[in-house]
Amino acid sequence: MKSDIEIAQEARAEHILSIANKVGLTEEEIEYYGKYKAKIDLSVMERKKENGKLILVTAITPTPAGEGKTTTTIGLADGLSRMGKKTVVALREPSLGPVFGVKGGAAGGGYAQVIPMEDINLHFTGDFHAVGAANNLLAAMLDNHIFQGNELNIDPVQITWKRCVDMNDRQLRFIEDGLGGGKNGVPRKDGYDITVASEIMAVLCLATSLSDLKERLSRIIVGYTYEKKPVTAGDLKAAGAMAALLKDAIKPNLVQTLEGTPAIVHGGPFANIAHGCNSVIATKTALKLGDYVVTEAGFGADLGAEKFLDIKCRAAGLKPAAVVIVATVRALKMHGGLSKGELATENLQALERGLPNLLRHVSNIKNVYGLPAVVAVNRFPADTDAEIALVIEKCRALGVKAVLSTVWAEGGKGGMELAEEVVRLAQEESAFRYCYNSDVPLKDKILALTTKIYGGDGVLYTAEAEEQIEKLTALGFGDLPVCMAKTQYSFSDDASKLGAPEHFEITVRSVKVSAGAGFVVVLTGNILTMPGLPKDPAACHIDIDGNGKITGLF
Repeated sequence: MKSDIEIAQEARAEHILSIANKVGLTEEEIEYYGKYKAKIDLSVMERKKENGKLILVTAITPTPAGEGKTTTTIGLADGLSRMGKKTVVALREPSLGPVFGVKGGAAGGGYAQVIPMEDINLHFTGDFHAVGAANNLLAAMLDNHIFQGNELNIDPVQITWKRCVDMNDRQLRFIEDGLGGGKNGVPRKDGYDITVASEIMAVLCLATSLSDLKERLSRIIVGYTYEKKPVTAGDLKAAGAMAALLKDAIKPNLVQTLEGTPAIVHGGPFANIAHGCNSVIATKTALKLGDYVVTEAGFGADLGAEKFLDIKCRAAGLKPAAVVIVATVRALKMHGGLSKGELATENLQALERGLPNLLRHVSNIKNVYGLPAVVAVNRFPADTDAEIALVIEKCRALGVKAVLSTVWAEGGKGGMELAEEVVRLAQEESAFRYCYNSDVPLKDKILALTTKIYGGDGVLYTAEAEEQIEKLTALGFGDLPVCMAKTQYSFSDDASKLGAPEHFEITVRSVKVSAGAGFVVVLTGNILTMPGLPKDPAACHIDIDGNGKITGLF
């Protein structure tokens, strides 16, 4: 089998104007970034056209065996296109951290990819660089304000804003800067986040216009005064310049799948301390262009789908028509206690032990959120008919169809059955609802997620978290939705608890507000916002020859 990059490089891409024309975009509504990429004008969102049907792709709790969520998303869109449906796929942009680290890029895989794969996985149209520049401009203006006399009375010990770089670099997690004395700045402890963890990325992805972007940027809290009052980017008069840096980054990017389905790839907020979805502007633009819009959310359904539904849909007024939950037999057997080396052998007992993980996700989507769902079984060659039959049987008991997906090997052809079921589900009436109401106290929202979505019994709070919740409520942030930051590898906050654990409590370590994005971040466990590289990073295997051909990307 050819590698992902070999398949992508052999594809015959259509000129981006041809892709634009498929969904009714004119040349005046796009801005070329070469022959195969373009920016879409924001005015397209305002078209007087009924929105298409929004299809959300999510997954079971992830394991090292992999689930193939992005690949399934792209293959489903190609399957819908093969059915003659006017389809747009809407995805996040990859971060350079995973590209050069362990996980690799985020452009799909096999014969279900978006192209140009190398561009999308590397610099693309420069959106992430613009976010990093805006983030670091704010950091520079903050420290300069203190150096120039500190009129706002900012306490350097209570600064919460960090600098950022789009790279896995653990060396930068904790630093001391402003050293050297005199004109070299005010010494203080500082640190870096990876760019996708910057609140500016979350702001960009939830903004609905350039003016909304500027207003959200101005609300970002960078620290507190000696009197414990919040200091914002607006107080520092930084929002206008930051928005100017983001004037092109806010426009969604148009590319294509291997089969020529239009794809909008835009934004990429961290899926833990932010909401992990592509931008609201990208989704709303896609809904004006396609009759079906296929999008995805980060991690498993307990994090990605939950935040898509409770944060993004609430903020943007969106309503999915159907949800696809991606699973693999391999991953379910890992949830059943097998090691990665044991997955190629049939083991119905381990599969049955792991299936409750899938079934809880399905139940959450159907019963908590009231949305129609289908399970996409991403089939691997070693999966046996008996294992597949067991998954289908257990899903049927919940009133959900399980459909085989072979899009990695066959592209859109392997997603036709899934596409047919999605079209059927999208015609159904649904009673979409949120997991919690926005006007209930923060603790009630956290408890609702813990009991309804995770399957836990309750919540424990550190003294620090108790104090922070009281403070944020007093500052007027109690009505915001909550963004839970916990391990993606378990329903609980303990990564070792696989499957569908019960009778556990979530421990909330600390709570902070992302005032510009418009949610309260609830941190459990130790969540890293600046990852590190592995012993053998992917970067060691990426190369380019004298003709400019890149190898090693995946």
